[in-house]
Amino acid sequence: MRHGIAHRKLNRTHSHRKALFANMAASLIEHEQIITTLPKAKELAPFMDKLISLAKRGDIHGRRQAMSKVRNEEQVKKLFDTLGGRYTERNGGYTRVLKAGYRHGDNAPMAVIELVDRDAAAKGAVDRARAEAANDMTDE
Repeated sequence: MRHGIAHRKLNRTHSHRKALFANMAASLIEHEQIITTLPKAKELAPFMDKLISLAKRGDIHGRRQAMSKVRNEEQVKKLFDTLGGRYTERNGGYTRVLKAGYRHGDNAPMAVIELVDRDAAAKGAVDRARAEAANDMTDE
């Protein structure tokens, strides 16, 4: 019998899995779309949905709970300030998992996980800003 076995282990220890989802959630909040393997994407979707539900609540306790899960202050701020307001009218289903073929190296099934009603300009915006700042520093 397999009672109480709810999630995939992803061949990782508990602490490694916890860190993996914290980092993936922070990246998804930052870029609003990421590419990963299909099992990781399927496990990340309910994790993210719970975080967005906390952001919709908007209270300090929810912010502290989200901070304990994501551990990235900038992304928690964006989660509560931007994403929480964006999904006030939606009752769940904040993420979308789309299959994206197979990885060339090991033939692992890949997927795109994105936020529903995402801001297309957010994808890579921080990376572009960092590159521009680096160019400005070298030009001087």
